[in-house]
Amino acid sequence: MINLIGNNKYIKKKINVNGLFGITIVITLLFISIFSDLISPYNPIEMHRGDEFLAPSTKYFFGTDQFGRDILSRIIHGGKVSLFIGFISILISSFIGVITGLVSGYFKGFVDTIIMRLCDVLLAFPTIFMGIAMAALLGPGLINTSISIAIIKMPFFSRIARSVMLTEKEKLYVDALKAFGANKFRIIIINILPNCMPAILAQMSIALPQAILIEAALSFLGLGVQPPIPSWGVMLKDSHDFIYKSIWYGFFPGLVLFILVLGLFLLSNYIRDLLDPKNDPILKGKGATSDENKTKIYKAAFTTCLP
Repeated sequence: MINLIGNNKYIKKKINVNGLFGITIVITLLFISIFSDLISPYNPIEMHRGDEFLAPSTKYFFGTDQFGRDILSRIIHGGKVSLFIGFISILISSFIGVITGLVSGYFKGFVDTIIMRLCDVLLAFPTIFMGIAMAALLGPGLINTSISIAIIKMPFFSRIARSVMLTEKEKLYVDALKAFGANKFRIIIINILPNCMPAILAQMSIALPQAILIEAALSFLGLGVQPPIPSWGVMLKDSHDFIYKSIWYGFFPGLVLFILVLGLFLLSNYIRDLLDPKNDPILKGKGATSDENKTKIYKAAFTTCLP
């Protein structure tokens, strides 16, 4: 029997309490969002005449809004919208950003200058201002909001991929691949890209909660998801005029948004620490040289595959 985990001190990593707490929050809210149609007690856009601004009760656990709609049902379905926009925008931005960053770092010269100057232009403005500009240019809506957030986050992935490329392309294995006649596409995609993934995954985990906050801000300003689609940002915007009459209207969407972002940030911090080479027990040790570290890595990988 092959022992892939075992008790090897070089392979085992501890899961901290904050990381476990973040994973629990994210998985719970993700499960609720996926099965929102089965979990929500009411239709999120169904209006109940005569039940406007009801306080939390056994019939409406989080109360109702100005149209008599159940706030709990709208929060549950709003989580699906927020997570969808967050994941889609980050996937788009990471894909485009990583490709442009790798190309920029590998070829340098004119291509590098053009791509990096475009990134500088996008990074020169505050995030919320860029979000407002992109949303105003593309228009409101679910897909347009996702594209706007993807454009905002793309330069971060591009710069990270470029920095990793500049480091990796100077290593001996790249020179060996060139000597054996490997084409540029193979070197970039097959050989160098996997070495960029730890940094890219860490950045994706950090960018996801930021994307959800941007979506909520744009929806709050009326530039994101439009009614009657339930969205936490839209609910916060609608509750602004009734904050003294119905405090629970904006409290519960804001609370759930806070819990989700907190869980994602805790999870992102754990993923960042997990993928950070400085925290890798294989590479720890006083006075260890590069060759000694490589020996430790090979030894750890070999011993874990022993019966």
